[in-house]
Amino acid sequence: MRDPTAARRLAAGDLEAVLLPAQGMLVASLRHRGAEILRRVDDLEAAAAKGSTAGIPLLHPWANRLAGLRYRAAQREVALDPSSPLLHLDGNGLPIHGVPWSRLAFEPGPVSPARLAARLEWSRPELLAIFPFRHRLELEALLRPGSLTLETRLVAGPDGPVPLCFGFHPYLGLPALPRGQWTLRLPAMRRLALDGRGIPTGAEEAFAGLDAPLGELDFDDGFALLEEQASFSLAGAGRRISVEVIAGYAYAQIFAPKAESFVALEPMTAPTNALASGRGLRLVEAGGEFCATFRIRVESAP
Repeated sequence: MRDPTAARRLAAGDLEAVLLPAQGMLVASLRHRGAEILRRVDDLEAAAAKGSTAGIPLLHPWANRLAGLRYRAAQREVALDPSSPLLHLDGNGLPIHGVPWSRLAFEPGPVSPARLAARLEWSRPELLAIFPFRHRLELEALLRPGSLTLETRLVAGPDGPVPLCFGFHPYLGLPALPRGQWTLRLPAMRRLALDGRGIPTGAEEAFAGLDAPLGELDFDDGFALLEEQASFSLAGAGRRISVEVIAGYAYAQIFAPKAESFVALEPMTAPTNALASGRGLRLVEAGGEFCATFRIRVESAP
């Protein structure tokens, strides 16, 4: 019998990936020609114990923060228990990134050398106490030479609509090159104005895009995408890593603190705090389905 807690390894061309189905389908490693391009993966046990993000985690049922411990969505009032082990709070005491990745036990299906699919039934009482909307998540990882594609399908239960707020948080880095020399490329978008807690105020402004060395740039910003498909990338030392939004993601968060050697290029189905504010929030009707797809592409670059 297959061990449901075991890591699953995929390989295709110059890429090798490791996924942990029983721990949120976390992408725990992505190596290009033997070099690790994910960050915060050195001590996953410690990250899980703290509720911290690492690698490429799924953020569900909401990405980034909520403005408080109460929210109302799809005609349901929810009061979150701050002592719940299924919540992680930021420095301001705000719930962040939904249920930690290490607490989301996906059931893996058949695995091939380059593909892994898994599912999670959102029906356990402890999960419904956090997010009282029955649904099923189906997550597929497909590794091709040069790219890793993650497709997430949400299938709503029969008893009502399900708010759509999930996202991913890929921590990326370029080997053998200081962070300040990485070239960051961002598309034109709408920048969301944030308050001091990182919560959108409702105001937006034009963002013309970026194609420049990171240098001393410091990002923790939310954006609304202008097109259904968009590409974000890091380049340097003969390598380019791109996050390509293919379908379903209307927002993104760029997290690149200047004191850290990573950049997180985060596709999101809704903006931060949408579950509470309702801004940008979409619903999957009872019995309906929603699919969102993005790709990590790794290639040689001048």
